[in-house]
Amino acid sequence: MWQLKIADDLLAGNRRALARAITIVENEAPEKKELLAALYPHTGRAYVIGITGSPGAGKSSLVDRLTQHIRKAYGLSVGIIAVDPTSPFSGGALLGDRIRMQDHVLDEGVFIRSMGTRGSLGGLSRATKEAIKVLDASGKDVILVETVGVGQSELDIMNAADSTVVVLTPGAGDIIQTLKAGIMEIADVFAVNKADLEGADRTATEVRAMLDLDRERQWRPPVVPVVSLHNTGLDDLYQAIMRHKEYLDSTGFLTDYRQQRLKSEVVEVVLERLKQRIGREFKDSGEFEQTLEKVINREIDPYHASDIILERMVRGGSVS
Repeated sequence: MWQLKIADDLLAGNRRALARAITIVENEAPEKKELLAALYPHTGRAYVIGITGSPGAGKSSLVDRLTQHIRKAYGLSVGIIAVDPTSPFSGGALLGDRIRMQDHVLDEGVFIRSMGTRGSLGGLSRATKEAIKVLDASGKDVILVETVGVGQSELDIMNAADSTVVVLTPGAGDIIQTLKAGIMEIADVFAVNKADLEGADRTATEVRAMLDLDRERQWRPPVVPVVSLHNTGLDDLYQAIMRHKEYLDSTGFLTDYRQQRLKSEVVEVVLERLKQRIGREFKDSGEFEQTLEKVINREIDPYHASDIILERMVRGGSVS
């Protein structure tokens, strides 16, 4: 089967096969299932770092310079997934890696891919999480996932990354944003980017003061000043992330978190397949349309209707 050939080429280090595999995943191609099955035994080795923060915080430049530092200082291979808003017309990412991070184009140790949210409320589509697995299987040591931005609906990064870096900037109202969006709970490391600007010290102080209020938290996120454009503080940031990794390793939390993510993923896939099957059934079965009409006419309520639909699914057999 040709998808197994792609898997073999990817595992052998073929960059074209890696790009093709992510395209298969992103486009929900029929062969995706077999491809991911072939790659799955080779996953679980990369360390996944989420980079999130409000728009304009300098996430892209930080990812760019952090990648350069990891490559030069530690010689590790890096995979980058830049999650961008999805175009309502083409379905693709509005921004692309072709615009950013051009210095890494010729570096065989770096692979960059832009992916759209595809309407995912969590800011990370299921395809993005599957792309992480593809990069993991390809042998990347570190995977950086840059999200669109921070908000109540974009906390899903914590369910995909081992360590989450929240990028703040002085004078941008980020402190209020953290309080509103609950970012304090998902941050493992705070990076105060553009730390050469006025107000950077105050921002860092305010974050530390808020962290002092949470005395029950076992891991206290470090607050690291960074000036990505001047390559300042990059090693401090990377070392802070590695200290978090050591903490997770020593406590066993890293294994626990990854196992929980895998369990959640199975449930997510089951729900997605049920959703797809129900969609097909709606098109083919007049019984579903009749049920919906009864809801519209207020003859039955939505909960009763859902019971009817689920019973119909059970009678129809296994999920295809």
